[in-house]
Amino acid sequence: MIFILFGYLTLAGGHERTITGTLTESAGEYDVSLQSDQADPEDTINIGYGAQNKSVVTVSISKTGEDNFKNVPVPVVEMALQGRSAGVFIESLNGKATGSARIRIRGATSVTSGNDPLFIVDGIPLSTETLNHSGSAVNPLLAFNLSDIESVEILKDASAAIYGSRGANGVVLITTKRGFSGDTRLDFSLQRGFSNASGERDFLNSEQYIRYFEEAAYNSDLYEGLDPVNNPADYSGSWLEYARNRFTRYSGWALYNDPQLAVNTNWQDEAFRTGILMSADLSARGGNENLKFFANGSYTSNDGILVSNGWERISGRFNFDNKVNRFIDLGVSLSLARTNIDQIAADNSYSSPMQLVALAPITPVRDLYGRLYNTPTTTYYNGLIDAEEATRDISNVRTLANSYLNIRILKNFLWKNEVGVDLFNLKENCRYGQRTESGKGKGGYGFANYGETQNFLTRSYIDYSKRNDKLGVSLILGTEYQHTTTDNAWLAGQDFPFDDLKTLSSAGLISGGSSSRSEYSFLSYFSRLSFDYRQKYLFSLAARVDGSSRFGKNSKYGVFPAASAGWILSRERFMSDLPALSFLKLRVSTGLTGNSGIGNYSHLGLFGTDSYNGVSGLIPAQIANDNLRWESTFQTDLGLDFGLFSNRISGEIDYYLKNTSDLILNVHVPGISGYRTQAQNLGSMKNDGFELMLNTVNIERSFVWTTNLNFSYNRNRVTDLGGVSIIDEGDSRFMNVAMVGQPVGVFYGPEYAGVDPSDGDALWYVNSRDDDGNITDNKTTTSDYSEAGFIVLGNPNPPILFAITNNLSYKGLGLSFMFQGVSGNKIHLAGDSFMSSNATWFDNQTVDQLNSWKNPGDITEIPQARLGYSNGNQPRSSRYLSPGDYIKLRTAILSYDFPEAVAGKLRLRGARVYIRGYNLLTFTKYKGWDPEVSADFAVNSLRSGIDFYSAPQPRTILAGISISL
Repeated sequence: MIFILFGYLTLAGGHERTITGTLTESAGEYDVSLQSDQADPEDTINIGYGAQNKSVVTVSISKTGEDNFKNVPVPVVEMALQGRSAGVFIESLNGKATGSARIRIRGATSVTSGNDPLFIVDGIPLSTETLNHSGSAVNPLLAFNLSDIESVEILKDASAAIYGSRGANGVVLITTKRGFSGDTRLDFSLQRGFSNASGERDFLNSEQYIRYFEEAAYNSDLYEGLDPVNNPADYSGSWLEYARNRFTRYSGWALYNDPQLAVNTNWQDEAFRTGILMSADLSARGGNENLKFFANGSYTSNDGILVSNGWERISGRFNFDNKVNRFIDLGVSLSLARTNIDQIAADNSYSSPMQLVALAPITPVRDLYGRLYNTPTTTYYNGLIDAEEATRDISNVRTLANSYLNIRILKNFLWKNEVGVDLFNLKENCRYGQRTESGKGKGGYGFANYGETQNFLTRSYIDYSKRNDKLGVSLILGTEYQHTTTDNAWLAGQDFPFDDLKTLSSAGLISGGSSSRSEYSFLSYFSRLSFDYRQKYLFSLAARVDGSSRFGKNSKYGVFPAASAGWILSRERFMSDLPALSFLKLRVSTGLTGNSGIGNYSHLGLFGTDSYNGVSGLIPAQIANDNLRWESTFQTDLGLDFGLFSNRISGEIDYYLKNTSDLILNVHVPGISGYRTQAQNLGSMKNDGFELMLNTVNIERSFVWTTNLNFSYNRNRVTDLGGVSIIDEGDSRFMNVAMVGQPVGVFYGPEYAGVDPSDGDALWYVNSRDDDGNITDNKTTTSDYSEAGFIVLGNPNPPILFAITNNLSYKGLGLSFMFQGVSGNKIHLAGDSFMSSNATWFDNQTVDQLNSWKNPGDITEIPQARLGYSNGNQPRSSRYLSPGDYIKLRTAILSYDFPEAVAGKLRLRGARVYIRGYNLLTFTKYKGWDPEVSADFAVNSLRSGIDFYSAPQPRTILAGISISL
């Protein structure tokens, strides 16, 4: 007799064993133990428009379950996913409390279009438009509560083809919790903690500042042939005199040369603060066979580590499922979140708190009357004035609602219908006092901004499934329509009588205003056929047809097919002689996806408005392209899923190849046309790499120890740019370019050669080339920056990603910690061309600048300090590149679960207390605040890996309690 159950091996070790004898009514019962052939035979994976058992999935999909979200001490979705999936790069742009994250799944696929994945919550594609008018862009995912999430699946390969023209960058499927049959369960959690900057930099103190800048001024005088120290006649009009006059001005009442009055201000400390975090969450979950529900309410606040930056959110969710009868199921999901935000200026702004470090340490924070000092006393604008005399209040409300109606037409046919809406409303009121950077000279300034995005979706499809002893078949076939409209209205005023008057009705002059509407739509048809034979041979075919208003009239519709197959070798008889093998599956997939993040009107001929002599009119602004279409990515994936020693060791290995074509580039057109450029589909790009995910059960007794590891390597390179070899946006401050044969956004500029030991001049390499134009090893140096040769200097995109998580538990006591890191990338310290510029100007300097060249024969990497002269501080050079590799102790959680007996006496189902930490340790050679950084204006592939006074990540520690009733 052979006992077989799907998802299990036949008896033990993969061997069939026959039990001899007869079974009669009086015979005893047989106890049969079956061994699982996978980690969790009931585990299902959301594959988009349906779910499959993990063992029969033929594509590359990573899943993060509910337990992982319980253990993450961050309040935003994308950061909770950090380090959980191989091949998924997630990086918080900076340490601002409201900052967004950069997400790349298996590398970037576009030069100028979007590279972020498509987010879908309970079947609704999210709108991620940025609506705020001032400061840094607000994270559109800030509205989602982690406690609502059941699981997150990331579609990384051809599985994303079911989402067609929006699947090229991967798809993130978020599934929220639903009810279950059984007694209602109440869960409550409360946590509170603090955060501070995970990294600081060392700047000159007052004594060092005066000494170093006097040295720099004197060097400049000597450079010009003057010697004000040894020749008093040279003092008048000298750089030394100029510097000392500046010191007097900058020191205000605290005279720098008076020991009784002088101050030593640490402006970095003025920018940072200890942020307080708090959250409370209450949920109810239960139901019966016909009616199930989940309800949740939560409050979260985060003060942030920078002055006047933080947010608070109150949210609620209600999910309801009703089995009306054996033919009809229906359900509703509704979530509502209101988020109030204290916003701060963008990184590239004098009013950003991080740019306070440029101010001189000899300057007091306040004058004798208690008011904040400003220019001309401060070197630059004092950003603390914005913190006290400006308000940037943003309030947004996000409503996400969807409903479904499932009708069982026949035994194996289910007709599924869904209607959903994503509403995002933003209200922004900003008011700048008369002393602020935005309000000075205007009698104060203010504006009101209102934005709304309405995202409507309807979907209907047939779901057919049937299984017999040998064959299993499932089919979906359906259609979907989505329409999204975004409205904005903005009004500004100035000349306010008093700073305390905040509304525009108090403005003496309405100085500006505008309104806009933008909309797009998709009409789609999709299908997927999956079948298996004997639950060993697996096949799947999928296709989607997308039509969109974003595409040119000659390219309105696109077809996106995919195919995949799998073979579960461990269920073959010829593998039965391998008792250590628990599970083995080979899979292959290939498919076509698109990137429609090209703007709503990029294909149209557009006019703009202008005026002349008081008369307004229209002017040509954009040339039409009726053939403009989506960027296409064709991807092939070869994967292996395995389990060993009763799944004590299990994992996945993948190799993939992604070829992207029809990149949208701005191509120069003849000037006689009246236009400069036209958007065209011309370029191509390639990504290939491999991924490893490994799970081990190291010890499984009263003490349990498990490990999860993931590792990935991705190689990205641009293969065509429409006939040109390089695209450079032309900003002299930054070095990112797109270049054929190189990773997208690669750093390109002069190579810094150090310092001439004889005179302290900065040197650059002049690269000689052979007859074919290739750079040779025969390098010479020059002190003339304009003569330096440009070469590839580094890659802003880390090719290597890795993370390892250990989970340990013993009798209710648990410890979990994750180390996560990246390798192989560089970061452009663009702000260092000011703060580490060997005293080019009066910006306070990092202390390493004290090691600048001083005497002939000195060997150093820092040129001679010369006030007012550019001696090596040009931002486009390898001098300001730094390795971006890091390893972080990303999360650590210490918890204790009370025994059932103790919880029962308290009439509780369970109780837990815990301490959680985030960004606790960083190991890096990076010179800046934090290697996990990208300036908040770096929004595309040609602006990545840039640190421009960007805030470090917060180091967070929380303590909390959770109970279940």
